[in-house]
Amino acid sequence: MSNKVIEKGNTEVSASREIISELQQYLVDRADGVNIVKGRVTDLFPLKHSFADQIYVRQMSMKQNSFLVGAIHKHLHVWFLLTGHITVVTENSTEEYIAPCYTVSKPGSKRIIFANEESIFVNIHKNPSNTENIDELDKQIVCNTWEEYNEYIKNKK
Repeated sequence: MSNKVIEKGNTEVSASREIISELQQYLVDRADGVNIVKGRVTDLFPLKHSFADQIYVRQMSMKQNSFLVGAIHKHLHVWFLLTGHITVVTENSTEEYIAPCYTVSKPGSKRIIFANEESIFVNIHKNPSNTENIDELDKQIVCNTWEEYNEYIKNKK
């Protein structure tokens, strides 16, 4: 299993926080509940939740040619692409991944993910309280805005 499989070479593309936020707001404003959905992932991106001692595993499936704007992750974590081919845009880079592969996601990561093929990927998160309450886990794992993330970092110190 390898890490990053394809890079954009010298023409590496990235998106600023502002561009990512503007894209997200554009989509939220046009959400129709079918083709564009705001809030938690739905039937468009089926989730499977698994738990081990102090570990939360979130598996998500994406249909070909679908994309999402993810939340901002609070913690360093690992994710695996089990099947498929995705393109991930962050404020620092654009990278393509072809399954099977894995990478480490840094805190403060907010990603736009495009499924070039039907894809399944898995995020591995810490879960020190062993809760199985998904709403509680979301509060521990992600922030929805940069302001919320900055406040989290400030209070963490």
